[in-house]
Amino acid sequence: MSLRFLPMPTETATAYWSGGKDAYGMVPERHVSDGDGVPCRHCLRLVGAGETYLVLAHRPFPAVQPYAETGPIFLHAEPCTAHVPSEDLPPMLISRNYIVRGYSARDRILYGTGAVVPTGDIPDYAATLLAREDVAYLHIRSARNNCYQCRIERA
Repeated sequence: MSLRFLPMPTETATAYWSGGKDAYGMVPERHVSDGDGVPCRHCLRLVGAGETYLVLAHRPFPAVQPYAETGPIFLHAEPCTAHVPSEDLPPMLISRNYIVRGYSARDRILYGTGAVVPTGDIPDYAATLLAREDVAYLHIRSARNNCYQCRIERA
């Protein structure tokens, strides 16, 4: 099965870059990266040392509902080019493992789909989950902090 890794939509990133408020109604915080582990959810690359980035609460779901997880993410402070959806693992995925979890077309967690998966095994696990009819899409989340990383869909 072909899959594609998707970044945060450019429209969403542009709203944050333009001073828009985050999921908690707060203005994103600005910081300077030390170059260690600051993954941008738009270009799906690490924010380089000395570059500014935003920290904000993000809800990667279309509406508030019990399963609409909200949490902290990083985003380049200046506009960056969106990651081109592809089957290639995004370069920001540098940890040894991540949570991969399936969601229904109603944006609900599908119990039994979530697993901590070694990074190199993510494409195979994702393909297995996306072969199921009840799985509409997947999230990759931090295995240590549950922070949203990116979305996976069928290509």
